[in-house]
Amino acid sequence: MKITNTDVSHLVELLGTSTFTISGIFSAIQKKLDLFGVLMIGFITALGGGTILDLLIGIQPVSWMTDMTAVYVIGISGTVAVLFRGLLKSVRIPLFIFDTLGLGLYTVSGIQKGLRIGLNPMICIALGTISACFGAILRDMLLGTIPVLFKKEIYATACIAGGILYCLLLPFFELQISELIALSVICAIRIAAVKYKWQLPAVRSNDL
Repeated sequence: MKITNTDVSHLVELLGTSTFTISGIFSAIQKKLDLFGVLMIGFITALGGGTILDLLIGIQPVSWMTDMTAVYVIGISGTVAVLFRGLLKSVRIPLFIFDTLGLGLYTVSGIQKGLRIGLNPMICIALGTISACFGAILRDMLLGTIPVLFKKEIYATACIAGGILYCLLLPFFELQISELIALSVICAIRIAAVKYKWQLPAVRSNDL
């Protein structure tokens, strides 16, 4: 069977769904939510950004309502994360790892959706950033914390940088290679930013 670019794009989106589900569930477990709350946070984290993206580009009903694959992926990923949460209690970085992977995967899949309908690459980069970031924003708001996007941390900036690189590479490399490079760059920027404490300048009251 020949694997098409569409198949690869769909796989990228499903991987992003899985990683963001696990990220949301880890965050909810840290807040000591009950089982229903944990699963709902995982669902919202995984599909929040993609739902907003679909609405912006006119996909109605939104993708996960017409293709249950994403819902099944969330169910499986969520169940595995809850069942094996005990194995990860002593690990400090699982949430960060899954959040970073989801960030890169959703950026790429969001850009692809925009490009498929002929939007300007800059608009596609914005859509990819929305797809990657807004699930985490909804997650943090529901859990009563300031969304990481609005802090000084390098978060959306990593999506934008990786998205620009992805669009620049597409004319010269195969889709899969461009995806892998962009994903690697987004993850590398995010990891380096946390390790070396790279931050955007905060706006203080005396600056206004």
